Amino acid sequence: MAEVHVAVGVILRGHQVYVCLRPDDKHQGGKWEFPGGKVDGEESVEQALQRELDEEVGIQVIQTSPLTVITHDYGDKKVVLDVHTVTTFTGEPFGKEGQEGQWRDIDALEPEDFPAANVDIIDALRKKRPL
Repeated sequence: MAEVHVAVGVILRGHQVYVCLRPDDKHQGGKWEFPGGKVDGEESVEQALQRELDEEVGIQVIQTSPLTVITHDYGDKKVVLDVHTVTTFTGEPFGKEGQEGQWRDIDALEPEDFPAANVDIIDALRKKRPL
């Protein structure tokens, strides 16, 4: 089984983070996620993140910083999530591909509402953020 390398953007505004609802017909559909997508070919993680966040939520990334790297085996798919926080960007995120999106308080994120691989992102985010 091949690994899928994914660039994930944790878009932050104060104590809130922007999340999107996965379409029902996709892997882990009906769950909330942090936006991002596959790293293509020779792209760097930063390049993939800039491209994916423009395509998916319509923002232009100005500054990111690495948060964590997570490897997760779903049984039918193995993913490597290269997770970056996005603190400086232009535009207002929205569901550019028709998906629902919303700002949520970091403390209000419910791990069971997210794919299993994203639970570690929530934990890392809560540990990192200032009180």
